[in-house]
This record gives sequence, C-alpha cells and structure tokens, in this order.
Amino acid sequence: MASPAAPPPLPALPERNCGYRELQYWDQRYRDAAHSALYEWFGDFSFRALLEPELRPEDRILVLGCGNSALSYELFLGGFPDVTSVDYSSIVVAAMRARSAHVPKLCWETMDVRALGFPSGSFDVVLKKGTLDALLAGERDPWTVSSEGVHTMDQVLSEVSQVLVPGGRFISLTCAAPHFRTRHYAQAHYGWSLRHTTYGRGFHFHLYLMHKRGELSAAQLALGAQILSP
Repeated sequence: MASPAAPPPLPALPERNCGYRELQYWDQRYRDAAHSALYEWFGDFSFRALLEPELRPEDRILVLGCGNSALSYELFLGGFPDVTSVDYSSIVVAAMRARSAHVPKLCWETMDVRALGFPSGSFDVVLKKGTLDALLAGERDPWTVSSEGVHTMDQVLSEVSQVLVPGGRFISLTCAAPHFRTRHYAQAHYGWSLRHTTYGRGFHFHLYLMHKRGELSAAQLALGAQILSP
C-alpha cells in the first residue's frame, strides 16, 4: 500500500513579526503561488453561514489583501460573481489571475489597500480576511497601538468607507478580539454601524460587520475616543 502523500510545507515565516508588513516578504512568499497550494488565514470558509446572509447576488464585492486564498473563487461558486480582488504583491495577483483564467468574471488588481484606486461608491461590499492584522504586525503593545499603526488603520478604513455605497457593508475577518479592534472601527467619520460575532471551532476568530449609513452606539463611540487620547 502506498504511503499517504505528505502535506504541503507551510510557508516560511518572517524573521520578525514586523516582516508581515513588508512587501518584500510577501513577494518572496508568493514566488511559487501559481503552482503551490492555496493558503487560508483564520480558518477556511467555515464562516459562510455568517457571511452569505449579508450578500446579494448582484453585489459588487471587493476583497482586500486577497493573497493566495480561495475566498474570491468560493464567493463566485456561491453565487456572487462580481468579485474584484486586490493585493499589493503583483506576484500573487499575477498568479491568482492565471489560476482563475477559466473564470474571466473574477478581477484581480495590484493595489495598496491604503490607497485604493477606485471611485467613490464603487462597491456594495468590502471584505477582508487578515489584511489589517498583517499591517499591525510588529506592534509592541496591542493595547496601545503606535501612532503609526493608528494612522495606517485610519488610512485603510477611510479608503473602505469611501469606496462603499451608502448602505454598503464592510466585513472584517480577524483574530483580533473586540478589546483590540472595536476602537479602531468605532470612528464616527467612517459613517457606519458596527456589529461583532465569532466563528470557528476551538479557537474563535472574529467577524466584524459594518453597515455604511448606520450609527455607532454611545458605548462604541466612547471606545473609539480612546484611540484618539494621548
């Protein structure tokens, strides 16, 4: 009897956590992405039951920091065909475009999530899975994020708010619990409401849902004010 095939090797980790913020690390990691196994951060598509009720078949969906995840293709298979996926690694974008050549409706673009190149109101849904976690990697204290980290978060979230239509949804999948992440999302100038839930077995991941044109609660605004305090 033949021995079972060995699982594919895990991608190499950066020498320091702050390496997750560097384009050079991702380009190196994705150099074989056209042929290597896909990789999913924070679980597979087990959050489908939470995600799909928030989506409509006609939605224009933007996936931020797509990497070499199957998420965009899974959305297409699930009946949501209008999906644009962006990543700042041109290497992984080219690889994913080649891998999905049989699905020409899927769009792949090289783009930095801190400076999205889309007109205002271009999307009904913005979805990200782990992208902000990578941008905050290397912070010395998750309870007290540096001014640089706060600025980076605000850059991304401001871009997200701008490209969403009124009534659009921003869905954030992350390992960051509310005591770390809510204060960043709970800023009135983004113009959205905020809801949180968890998914996963054993270790729980976090799903934040923001509706543009909604309102934050007084408690959420108070948390948001903490990020602006000296």
